[in-house]
Amino acid sequence: MLTEIEDLKAEALAALDAAATREEVESLRVRFLGRQGVITEQLRGLGSLPAAERPAAGQALNQVKNALAEAARARRETLSRAAVDAELGGERIDVTLPGRGQRAGGLHPVTRTLERIETFFRHLGFDIVEGPEIEDDFHNFEALNIPAHHPARAMHDTFYFDDGLLLRTHTSNMQIRVMAVQPPPLRVIAIGRVYRCDSDLTHTPMFQQIEGLVVDERANFANLKGILAAFCRHIFEADLELRFRPSYFPFTEPSAEVDIQCVICRGAGCRVCGHTGWLEILGSGMVHPNVLENVGIDSERYTGFAFGMGAERITMLRYGVDDLRLFMENDLRFLRQFAGGG
Repeated sequence: MLTEIEDLKAEALAALDAAATREEVESLRVRFLGRQGVITEQLRGLGSLPAAERPAAGQALNQVKNALAEAARARRETLSRAAVDAELGGERIDVTLPGRGQRAGGLHPVTRTLERIETFFRHLGFDIVEGPEIEDDFHNFEALNIPAHHPARAMHDTFYFDDGLLLRTHTSNMQIRVMAVQPPPLRVIAIGRVYRCDSDLTHTPMFQQIEGLVVDERANFANLKGILAAFCRHIFEADLELRFRPSYFPFTEPSAEVDIQCVICRGAGCRVCGHTGWLEILGSGMVHPNVLENVGIDSERYTGFAFGMGAERITMLRYGVDDLRLFMENDLRFLRQFAGGG
């Protein structure tokens, strides 16, 4: 019996040593050590041996079982290392080849537009202010002459939190915060992210808004028109005509939408401007007396004007982009067009 066990061990070890693949090793392991394997069958047959031979035979079979399990493991590891070495050898990098190099990065087109806008208003003496994106109802609505249940609230599609907090729907909240702590004269620009429940070709749930405010004893609509005309010349680098259309905003009176001559067709009429020759770019107006009174400014002595615009919309018009979502998708093929500046 012991001689047969030694012969079996030698046969199994020779077969494992000759195995060329991990699959062959696994097949041999099952053949000798599996539930129906040769060694398992031998262990089950120990009961048929004379009692005196069983201990030695059992010990010998267990030794063979352990030796074969270790041999199978070692052979698998050897074959695995060989496979990895072969794969690495086939994927070897030729370090003598020229490298791909690094592409120079560039600012996002919306960032370029924001910097251009900020530079323009700084040159006019405006201060740049920032404020909270999570706002309370008073600063976002009430103080801006938009009380509870005012129909204008439906225009904003607001994201609300508990405890009367919300994501600001415009940077007009900074009008209130600045006027509440700083006496006139005021000349400020608020730039920042705002949020509304809206998403399509020309709207996104989050966008950058620029809000301008001037409060002084002699601020008037003519001043507003002059600043916006100069602003459009600076941004679009062309003498485009402006059109002021009567409109309605709760926090300004009178209010006006501002259109510019279409930057694509120069007023001739095209698909971009709906064949009207005009493109809407921003809203504006004289600050409503109620807003001034809400922050403790004497509306009999001081007047003010305000204007607001979306940075993405200005960027679309400046660069001729027809889908707002392209600014958010981070497609390098799109963004590389702006890497050179401008």
